[in-house]
Amino acid sequence: MTASMPLRDVIGLDNTLPRLSETTLIMIDFQNTYRTGVMALDGPEPALAAAARLLAAARSSGTPVIHIVNGGGEGTPYDIRAEIGAISAEVAPADGEPVVVKQFPNAFHGTDLEKTLRDLDAGPDLVLAGFMTHMCVTFTAQGAFNLGYRPTVVAEATATRSLAAPDGSTVPATTLQTASLTTIADLFGTVAPTVEHLTI
Repeated sequence: MTASMPLRDVIGLDNTLPRLSETTLIMIDFQNTYRTGVMALDGPEPALAAAARLLAAARSSGTPVIHIVNGGGEGTPYDIRAEIGAISAEVAPADGEPVVVKQFPNAFHGTDLEKTLRDLDAGPDLVLAGFMTHMCVTFTAQGAFNLGYRPTVVAEATATRSLAAPDGSTVPATTLQTASLTTIADLFGTVAPTVEHLTI
């Protein structure tokens, strides 16, 4: 089987990975709900460890950081006033790092994320990491692309979960992870396999 040419190549988009120090880091939904309970992902701990390395590298290089949280309301798995909806301690916001609350998979939709980027005088290059790969990471990458930004997703700092397919079969998390990252890389942005693939 021969792979088709990616849309990015067809239309001539640049696939060069950005320097981390020349981007803005967007940390998407690193909330405790994805580590335990009904929304627990497959392999969130390695992804969270990678995200912590990414966050540390960004802070040390002076890269602006924005945190995103999904606010689902009181008593939900996304209750940001409770421990279950809080950002995991390993990647908790530092003083001065903005936190944007969203209700949709695309973190730009119905939020002040774009204004926050403008206030930070952010350039076009964004680095994205977070949960879930097939949902909020993919659709935030799409949202960024649609607005003229150049998103890069750090693959090892993302994770998702196994889901039932429309035909009743189970799509393993590893398959969904690969499909999601492939969708992003086809058009919406570049994908860095690991944190170390991004030079400072």
